[in-house]
Amino acid sequence: MDSVVNYNIDSKGVCRIRLDRPEKHNAFDDDMIATLTQYFNTAAKDAAVRVVVLEAEGKTFSAGADLGWMKRMASYSEAENQQDAMALATMLHTLYTLPKPTIAKVQGAAFGGAVGLIACCDIAVGSKLSKFCLSEVKLGLIPATISPYVIEAMGARVCRRYFQTAEVFSSRRARRLGLLSESVSEDALNSTVDDMVNNILNNGPQAMAQAKLLVQDFSQREINHSLLHESSARIAKVRVSEEGQEGLHAFFEKRPAAWRETEND
Repeated sequence: MDSVVNYNIDSKGVCRIRLDRPEKHNAFDDDMIATLTQYFNTAAKDAAVRVVVLEAEGKTFSAGADLGWMKRMASYSEAENQQDAMALATMLHTLYTLPKPTIAKVQGAAFGGAVGLIACCDIAVGSKLSKFCLSEVKLGLIPATISPYVIEAMGARVCRRYFQTAEVFSSRRARRLGLLSESVSEDALNSTVDDMVNNILNNGPQAMAQAKLLVQDFSQREINHSLLHESSARIAKVRVSEEGQEGLHAFFEKRPAAWRETEND
């Protein structure tokens, strides 16, 4: 059986994880969820990976849950359903906490759980022809496992609306609501993502991982003495690190830092 997800790393450390069920509009099932979890973990642990691009084959990013998978779920007990849902929740959290920059490249429709995948990525670039929908309530269900990430991306008040109305909304609106970082023409989708990747490749890998942690750790914290102490301790540790020292010396010596030396081979 052909893989439902492709995994590729190029010589620059760009890892592309591609949904590959175009005949099913890249709808995901338990097999795809398990494969994505495996690949996200692989990318997280591989020092050669500098940035992860999550993309999809064909005209649709993802139609959400696969119909066959949904039919199986309908016959599960509550305990079996929770175990099944936990696999999806684990996959989403693995992507959200992946210690590398992550970019979602979105063409076509993204419905249901696919919106969660996009929300879990650090950056999301969509085509202006893309459409989005949190469609679960149409089936009498709820977007539970994706909700922490979608709420963080779009905001609570906005999610109150779209979680309940299941409206289809445009790429332009997704950009305004915070789900997308950029909304561009179809012709510019590849080049825009490539520009994002090239910007990332200029930066210190460990610094970016630590910068990502700042957002996750500090976004909901009260600004008090404890936070001031922790934030100053973090920058002090990074300044004296091998990568921090290399970056500072490269800047003062007006030369590329070590992580940039092979970027433009």
